[in-house]
Amino acid sequence: MSENLLRERVAAIVAELPEATCTGDRHLTLAVRKKTFGYFLDDHHGDGVIGVAFKAAPGEQGALVTSDPERFYVPAYLGARGWAALRLDVGEPDWAEVRELLTDAYRLQAPRRLTARLDG
Repeated sequence: MSENLLRERVAAIVAELPEATCTGDRHLTLAVRKKTFGYFLDDHHGDGVIGVAFKAAPGEQGALVTSDPERFYVPAYLGARGWAALRLDVGEPDWAEVRELLTDAYRLQAPRRLTARLDG
């Protein structure tokens, strides 16, 4: 899948989240009310990786990377703050998994009133 299609799929997931924004061109910043919860990364600093970095709950980064180090990695700069990243260029992405990871990251940053809207 091309990087443009991957970017569009990530943007479509973000568009489903209340008041979430997706800005940028090659790289995308995913935010809710000016609080960033993720990034779509396309060859960030020449690393050759297409992925999505996301805010993770305490302890989640290590668990994800250990569970599947081929797909999950510690992103540059953000990893020290507990963020994790998922490669979208290794096999066919599991879009339900991407949606879940981004929704969980959104919940960590969004106000309670907005997360309540996710729960119905």
